[in-house]
Amino acid sequence: MELSVLALFVPASFFVSVTPGLCMLLALSLGITVGVRHTLWMMVGELAGVALVALAAGLGAAVVMVQYPAIFQLFKYCGGAYLAWIGIQMWRSQGHLTALDEAQRSGRPSAKALIVQGFITAVANPKGWAFFIALLPPFINQSMPLVPQLSVLIATILLLETLCLLIYAGGGQALSRLLERAENVRLINRISGTLMLLVGAWLALS
Repeated sequence: MELSVLALFVPASFFVSVTPGLCMLLALSLGITVGVRHTLWMMVGELAGVALVALAAGLGAAVVMVQYPAIFQLFKYCGGAYLAWIGIQMWRSQGHLTALDEAQRSGRPSAKALIVQGFITAVANPKGWAFFIALLPPFINQSMPLVPQLSVLIATILLLETLCLLIYAGGGQALSRLLERAENVRLINRISGTLMLLVGAWLALS
């Protein structure tokens, strides 16, 4: 895989991962309630789920690319429109994030429960599917073998996802206090929204 492709894929994937969502807020919540070390179990399950979703999205998109190029072009436009819609919703946000689950404060879940929770959260997250289906196809070169390309892309996704999970879990209480202030949440949402609009436009025009 060319370095120029990775130079585009890494920042796009990072901003998708670091944007506050179900998995990142779960890492934040567990970082506060059970500590970063215990949160690592959740991360194992979450990363396994992310790898499964990314692989399924990549393989499915590749089949469509080869057999139905017209549908793939339409899908690419829809993916760009979806990312643009997410960006607009972020801009329109009033500065609120989902509250931490109070039930998690009642006790320390087992390692197995955390792994299952992380896996289910990743696999059942519709935004994760949408993002991977929208982001992966433009970085796949049809003239090159698919498996090595997907391996590099998924490894990159997992590395960046791990980094973002550690940031949220390690931020803990300090980050949660920052996000409690509406003006800070609005700033984060508008920065992320602008990036989503740019990625959506690039996807539609690529």
